[in-house]
Amino acid sequence: MPDPFADYAWLAQAGWVYGMHSAQLWANPAQAHERLTELAFEKWQACMTGAFDAGAAMMRGATPEAVAKAAMAPARRRVSANAKKIGKG
Repeated sequence: MPDPFADYAWLAQAGWVYGMHSAQLWANPAQAHERLTELAFEKWQACMTGAFDAGAAMMRGATPEAVAKAAMAPARRRVSANAKKIGKG
């Protein structure tokens, strides 16, 4: 049985990553423009990959749950990677 709190844990992790990025931008405003551009592209890339993966899942006849998981997988991977990167300093 899947963990019923996994989605909430992911949301908490995403909020933490967002907060840490915000603190880094505030602490170093000289590089904020470049970093914000990188972050925006990263979000766009995850969104487009998720949309493509969801469409592919629908064409395969996947269940709605599987389509939603395919759509969210790229964002989950990015949040997880960002959390690890921020944690390392």
